Amino acid sequence: MTAVTTASAGSVSHADPAAHTPPSPRGKGKPRQDRAGYLFLLPWFIGMLLTVVPFFASLYLAFTDYNLINPPQWTGLDNFRDMLDDPVLHQSLKVTFVYTFVSVPLSLVVALGVAMLLNRGVKGLPVYRAVFYLPSLLGGSVAVVLLWKYVFGLDGIVNGFIGWFGLTGPGWTSDPDYALTTLIILHVWTFGSPMVIFLAGLRQIPAMYYEAAALDGASKWQQFRRITLPLLSPIIFFNLIQSLISSFQTFTQGFIMSGGTGGPAESTLFYNLYLYQQGFSQFRMGYASAMAWFLLVIIGAFTALNFFTAKYWVFYDN
Repeated sequence: MTAVTTASAGSVSHADPAAHTPPSPRGKGKPRQDRAGYLFLLPWFIGMLLTVVPFFASLYLAFTDYNLINPPQWTGLDNFRDMLDDPVLHQSLKVTFVYTFVSVPLSLVVALGVAMLLNRGVKGLPVYRAVFYLPSLLGGSVAVVLLWKYVFGLDGIVNGFIGWFGLTGPGWTSDPDYALTTLIILHVWTFGSPMVIFLAGLRQIPAMYYEAAALDGASKWQQFRRITLPLLSPIIFFNLIQSLISSFQTFTQGFIMSGGTGGPAESTLFYNLYLYQQGFSQFRMGYASAMAWFLLVIIGAFTALNFFTAKYWVFYDN
């Protein structure tokens, strides 16, 4: 009996050599992986630390009178009180709100429409996707804004086209009634970024939903309302938040189009442009810091409002 047991044990040991191998230390190599991860995160940590000092410095300066030359003097809430009585600031808010609430919905509608066209199996999709995406990379650049100023100038391409029909076009960029409209068109033209995201979302909707709806007699419009929009609502929500934040921060377009003045007649005086004028032209850095924090509150309020209302129109799989 002992011999059989010994033989069996011997056969087991030959069959499974790992049985006598000591277990490796658990978690060996993990500290090295952690160090590598922290090393890759180091640039982000450095950037975050470098923004902490300006962040709190701006908050402090918002309550001071500071002109970049003399030391800041504490004035409490005076800068915020001055904002209530500043008609130019009120005009800059009006321009920014009109620009945001007109250009953002239009750009999202155009982006979704183009994405749906490209989602129908167009040949050469990568080429079309790159062509439509390119303006969103260049839309805020100085060169494109200068080109836009030329296109809509008094002797520009748009008025030249209108002239073929015997009509005389206005000075689009020099007329207060049309200057902001040209910048809204420029923003809508740069629909490429949300379009690419919409296209990715459309590709994730199963085709069987549309097939089942078609068998039930649903029209294309009903399919769009009952299938596409609900399943695409998280993507719409994401693009909406991104576009709102970006449009509230508009600066380059108004600065280049008006030569830094916000003209004509303050029709392109965006909030950030007026903030820049106060800080670096009038050297009212304390007032400009207060304006910056007020803009942060505005963006935060609209972002929070979107997140609050999202539960009524954004649908997730769960």
